[in-house]
Amino acid sequence: MNTERVGATPEGTPVDRWTLERAGTRVRLLTYGGILQSVEVPDRNGAVADVVLGFPELTGYLENRGPYFGALVGRYANRIAGAAFTLDGVVHRVTPNEGPNCLHGGAYGFDRRVWEAEPVGEGTDGAGRYGVRLSRVSPDGEEGFPGRLAVSATYTLDATGALRIAYRAVTDAPTHLTLTNHTYWNLGGPGAAPATSGHELRIAAGRITPVDGAALPTGELAPVDATRFDFRTRRPVGPGYDHNYVLDEVGDDAPAAELYDPVSGRVLTVATSEPGIQLYTGDHFDGKPFGPGAGIALETQHFPDSPNQPSFPSTVLRPGEVFASRTTYRFGTRTGS
Repeated sequence: MNTERVGATPEGTPVDRWTLERAGTRVRLLTYGGILQSVEVPDRNGAVADVVLGFPELTGYLENRGPYFGALVGRYANRIAGAAFTLDGVVHRVTPNEGPNCLHGGAYGFDRRVWEAEPVGEGTDGAGRYGVRLSRVSPDGEEGFPGRLAVSATYTLDATGALRIAYRAVTDAPTHLTLTNHTYWNLGGPGAAPATSGHELRIAAGRITPVDGAALPTGELAPVDATRFDFRTRRPVGPGYDHNYVLDEVGDDAPAAELYDPVSGRVLTVATSEPGIQLYTGDHFDGKPFGPGAGIALETQHFPDSPNQPSFPSTVLRPGEVFASRTTYRFGTRTGS
């Protein structure tokens, strides 16, 4: 594990890059936005390549923040309708940054903040995880969200080379919170065909939360049976997805999704403690520098617009409670189809 200075924000705040390497997995992480800059793993023949969309320099992220390449997003991952919610009888107006709605925490969310970093070694279960903990304090009223929030995201590699992101937060006033990582995966590596043209996907979910024309949930939980949203059996992805899946099971031993590239043989398995996973196929990339469908995002999170959808699992965090969430990314290969 090592760290290096890679530049500074326009405000002059220094930004560092941490490199973690273990059991064939090499991860580079920026303190700016908690960004996963690269994840390098071998293919079925042992050739190592970076399997995430990103930029070689900090300036690429400063200039191309719209797609949230590799970023830690919050306070609220996904959308909040009308950029407002009522909590304990009080209306809170947060920053609209996608038309009238709030997306991924607002105009200056966690993806644009520089985080404090410290090395960590954790685990007595034989996994022997080690990595880096990013932390910051989000002040009361930041982007309109109530409460002073102390939050951390710990990125670790275990003895098998699996990457885990563990989130933790406490607040001094009631607030809404859901966090995710917004990495786009292309298991073929740099220069490979768009992920939506060849990757195969399985999602362990029998329902989705349907959306309206503004990509906001209608409040329903709709079955995927006999629809294009059914990925319970692995099949090609294709374009046209920006939808939240309601996971059948959660936890470290319940794979939520599996992404497979038949050309390289690489396999990504995602497990999470979160109830949902957002499948986004990047159809709106403009070719600068990535084209439509170049990568696939699998964002583990609570459901979109939960603050305004009382039937959805609650995202309220109160004083005295601890928000704890984790997602594990396991890498492997397959010799055939």
